[in-house]
Amino acid sequence: EGDWPYVWIDATYVKVRQNGRIVSVAVIVAIGVNNDGRREVLGMDIGPSEAETFWTDFLRKLRRRGLRGVKLVVSDAHEGIKAAVAKVMHAGWQRCRVHFMRNALAHAGKNGRRVVSAFIATAFAQDDADAAKAQWRKVADQLRPTLPKLALLMDEAEQDVLAYMTFPKDHWQKIYSTNGLERVNGEIKRRTEVVGIFPNEDAITRLVGAILLETNDEWAVQRGRYMTLATIAPLSDDPIVKLSAVTA
Repeated sequence: EGDWPYVWIDATYVKVRQNGRIVSVAVIVAIGVNNDGRREVLGMDIGPSEAETFWTDFLRKLRRRGLRGVKLVVSDAHEGIKAAVAKVMHAGWQRCRVHFMRNALAHAGKNGRRVVSAFIATAFAQDDADAAKAQWRKVADQLRPTLPKLALLMDEAEQDVLAYMTFPKDHWQKIYSTNGLERVNGEIKRRTEVVGIFPNEDAITRLVGAILLETNDEWAVQRGRYMTLATIAPLSDDPIVKLSAVTA
């Protein structure tokens, strides 16, 4: 019971036999931080694509299982996820900053990557959302004459890449990217690559489910919280949690 203010979602791709063919499917994993400041595995699903309907169904399943109080969902820019998050979770969406930078630097050319990276980083170095947005626009305008595609990408992504800055500063490092899920996904990749091609989707569910159970158990017994109670309590919709945090 309780709220999960932050949720991270990411996909890993595995190969499976379907109707005599070998196809690639997305294995979606969601983890969250609860109002106790601890990480939990929230769920997984397997789908043929990353269309909005797939994301909407996945998020609805999580809601039916009791996921609530979500303030921010962090993911890569998967097709359809932003709309699904707004529709189902009524929450903000953070586009993974690390993935965005990879996309951005692809527009910079080999020789310009270091300069462009340092340039965009000046926006991330700001102390608050307003200053970051102002700097972001300044950088985009400076890049526009020579790198118009990159400037346009920055225009379109501004709100989504800087969404984390409207949350407590203590959390920024953990919520600006999907890094909190990277180790879990790394383990899924490692173990699924050993199998190679799965005979069916049930086999994927069994293996990935076992990995996620192990991970959840590991997090449950960790002594340190992922986020402190004092910093996470103000985000809770539960008045009891808010009250105890104030009196603590």
